[in-house]
Amino acid sequence: MLQDIYQAIDALFPDMVEIRRYLHQYPELSFQEVKTAQYIAEYYDKLGIPYQKNVGGNGIVATLKGAKPGKTIALRADFDALPIQDEKDVPYKSKVDGVMHACGHDGHTATLLAVAKVMQAHQEELPGTLVFIHQHAEEYAPGGAKPMIEAGALDNVDAVLGTHLWATTPFGRIQTSKDVLMAGADRFEITIQGQGGHGAYPHETKDSIVIGSQLVSQLQQIVSRRIDPLETAVLTIGIFEAGNAFNIIADTARLVGTVRYLNTEIQDQVIHEMEKIIEGVSVANNCTYTFQYDKGYPPVKNHAAEAQLILDVSREIPEVETAEEIIPVMGGEDFAYYLLEKPGAYFFTGAQKEGNYYPHHHPRFDFDERAMPVAAKTLIGAYYAYQNK
Repeated sequence: MLQDIYQAIDALFPDMVEIRRYLHQYPELSFQEVKTAQYIAEYYDKLGIPYQKNVGGNGIVATLKGAKPGKTIALRADFDALPIQDEKDVPYKSKVDGVMHACGHDGHTATLLAVAKVMQAHQEELPGTLVFIHQHAEEYAPGGAKPMIEAGALDNVDAVLGTHLWATTPFGRIQTSKDVLMAGADRFEITIQGQGGHGAYPHETKDSIVIGSQLVSQLQQIVSRRIDPLETAVLTIGIFEAGNAFNIIADTARLVGTVRYLNTEIQDQVIHEMEKIIEGVSVANNCTYTFQYDKGYPPVKNHAAEAQLILDVSREIPEVETAEEIIPVMGGEDFAYYLLEKPGAYFFTGAQKEGNYYPHHHPRFDFDERAMPVAAKTLIGAYYAYQNK
């Protein structure tokens, strides 16, 4: 029966492409995905699959109960876009100025809707229950996963699975980890309050740009000189704002950045070291400061048994040439919250498009749409394999 389902997925490929390209043309930002949620809801209306909407915000949870007894497995797809101008020259280019699906969430949604349609057609032979979690706001912390879980999206679920169409991995590869797959991702903001003045009289000022520059330099030494080299961490300053004239010494500087880590002990150490450095530099320069550190998504830590199951079933899919374990990537994902609640695994489906080698979150991002059926088959295969555990 599984091969019949895989053939049905292949037959739905044109529909998947149509859905993905429609969503690509009409993207919506995190927490603003009203029309996208409505599109998903109308699709389930046509299928006759019951669903809840406005789950934890704009989320949708549909439930398909099989005719046979079995376990309840949740499959998750996100559907928000990014504040990026689409620069691709393709017929399905975004029609919303300054907003773009630059991470594949349109493809995730198309994949999960296709899975729902195929599995609904096999409902009489279906063991257990499938829960389709369509999640809003993955891209922007605090994210949509946590409020959806709090609203009951994982109630009575035995395991949860998800995939990311991975545009930097060649088509035909499935990648996962039996431990940490993706990093924890935090955000911080530092303001330096110095004392501005005339550019010709620096001795009468407390130059916030000079002070901020010292901070940038010293903060980089946390990873290079204070963290065990065998551990993993990233500290990046992404924003440095100060000044508005060439001959005025700025009194205020603003630094905003991110910290990435794989275990919470390193996270705690980075925060502690940052506090000491910021205070020390400020005292040395006789200025004041504010430091706000926001803990974001925790690391995506897979459960070993479910990750192995993904590897095993994907190797039986004809389009999959390689199913492999990989070291963690330093990107973040709020799928982490599902794995804190239930057994499960997250995996990457290779989707690199020939001739388009731009990374995720790039204005020219695109992916190989043939990866969508591969992702769908892997999720379905894992669902059946889990029923037989």
